Amino acid sequence: MTAKITGAVLLALLFCVPFAVQSEFWLSFWLLVLMYAFLGQAWNVLGGYGGQFSFGHALFFGIGAFGTAILQVRHGLNAYAAGAIAIALGAIVGCAVGLLVFRYRLRGAYFALVTLAFAEVARILISSFDYTGSGFGMLVPLARGAANFQFEDRRIFYVIAWTLVVIGALIAWWLENSRFGARLMAVRENEDAAQALGINLIRTKVFAITLSGAMAATVGVFYVQNFLFVDSHLAFGPAMSIEALLVSIIGGMGTMFGPLFGAVVLHALGEAAKQVTGNAPGLNLAFYGLLLILALRFLPNGITGLLSRRMARRSSERAHA
Repeated sequence: MTAKITGAVLLALLFCVPFAVQSEFWLSFWLLVLMYAFLGQAWNVLGGYGGQFSFGHALFFGIGAFGTAILQVRHGLNAYAAGAIAIALGAIVGCAVGLLVFRYRLRGAYFALVTLAFAEVARILISSFDYTGSGFGMLVPLARGAANFQFEDRRIFYVIAWTLVVIGALIAWWLENSRFGARLMAVRENEDAAQALGINLIRTKVFAITLSGAMAATVGVFYVQNFLFVDSHLAFGPAMSIEALLVSIIGGMGTMFGPLFGAVVLHALGEAAKQVTGNAPGLNLAFYGLLLILALRFLPNGITGLLSRRMARRSSERAHA
């Protein structure tokens, strides 16, 4: 309970950031924290609650990002319509990948490698055609206004990102308290036992990856509308997939506020490392790898697990006092 209360308090405090912080740098910093917290929650739905470790969530993020960019630039669609279609495409691709992969009961390292391969294939394909910007990326034309989902005041983007994190927490709460969530967590614990109890493994996991894909694509849509640019190396690259899983692992997999804790810690340490090293090329991936090793070694249940252990220790001490 302590971890949930702490997460709720942190989320409430983060809502005050755009009204208390005047620096553009820090507003951008916290906006990215929230964006990656929701991306981590997308991974958490599949990896934390479902036990299916994906190394390719950049696939869904990239589909959302490039989908909305292509529909606006090449076909002249309204930003909102383009975003809705791109999110739907993320869900459809998630469903297709799930049907293809889970049908053959791929899991563990095999599932992780297959998802990584899908993201890499998508990156190569997107980089190969002029229609998708080749290797140069796509620039969404500047047209400030709420009708184009482009706002002069970046605090509006911040509030939208904060709202997405709230929605992500509510989805996690639903998984923890619904029958579907119970089935999904049963699959995570033991697939054979879950199947013996009558749970449809394919249907359960496909729904989870469909929901996860839609959530990750939503982050891609938000990213493009915020920065008005996307390229294949950023959208489909391994760094995006690694960050999605890292914030969940560091914060605590299968928990409501774990991705939020992880995003805050990861980006705070990452920014500190940039200041010390001058943002050396390739530093982020090396830093992420080191953090992943340390988290798995010393925080197997993440920051949420650490908070829970401290609460249990305090309760025990009070009981013996």
